Amino acid sequence: MAGRYDVNPFDEENVNPFANPGSVPPASNSRLSPLPPEPADFYYDRGATIDIPLDTSTDLKKKEKELQAKEAELRKREQDLKRREEAAARAGIVIEEKNWPSFFPIIHHDIANEIPIHVQRMQYLAFATLLGLFASLLWNIISVTAAWIKGEGVKIWFLAIIYFIAGVPGAYVLWYRPLYRAMRKESALKFGWFFLFYLLHIGFCIFAAVAPPIIFKGKSLTGILPAVDLVGDHVLVGIFYFIGFGFFCLESLLSIWVIQQVYMYFRGSGKAAEMKREAARGAMRAAF
Repeated sequence: MAGRYDVNPFDEENVNPFANPGSVPPASNSRLSPLPPEPADFYYDRGATIDIPLDTSTDLKKKEKELQAKEAELRKREQDLKRREEAAARAGIVIEEKNWPSFFPIIHHDIANEIPIHVQRMQYLAFATLLGLFASLLWNIISVTAAWIKGEGVKIWFLAIIYFIAGVPGAYVLWYRPLYRAMRKESALKFGWFFLFYLLHIGFCIFAAVAPPIIFKGKSLTGILPAVDLVGDHVLVGIFYFIGFGFFCLESLLSIWVIQQVYMYFRGSGKAAEMKREAARGAMRAAF
């Protein structure tokens, strides 16, 4: 039987931990060897490259300078545009943006904001005569087309088209826009321009309501004379012409009332005397 302090046969080395350190055998003599050191890129992909921008501050300064240059250019353009608008306002030039009709703007029209409130009703009535002329000439085309279908010839139809194409834009340019600007700027000369061409407008409406077979070919206008002539042969066409006669009569009466109202305002506001003075100054300048 082995003794109490016999050596353990399973120990490979009999090492006393309390022995002299110098007597401990070196690590190379032990059975386990230390693990090799891990490589520097053990936790990273060896093929991956990391780009570290070195000139970030330079790029930021460059972009900041570009933004400042663009901002300065925009500020310069705004100032230039503002100077032009102020110069146009001092010269009496008004930028008119097309806003009527709303679904397809073709003209500038804003009575509520641009015309003095005490003459807005008069301006609305003048605008009603412009729309009335449009309706009268449009119905004239419809009636003349019916007469052409019934054998009255194509010539009167072409004349009706010419009346419409020339009449409506011509009325807007020749008398409605001058009145609009005269009301807005209180210009005496614009009133004179309106009176001249509005009288021609009234004369045309009265002539069209009668439609004698002179100057214009009679049946190209829906007046009373062609209506009476056609109602015997073509009742429906004759009725169309009588309706057109009513349109031109209403247009004539309303236009006469409008020119009376405008003239009363023109005289009462002192624009007549102002227009005479401006005309006299213009004549003197032309003489010299």
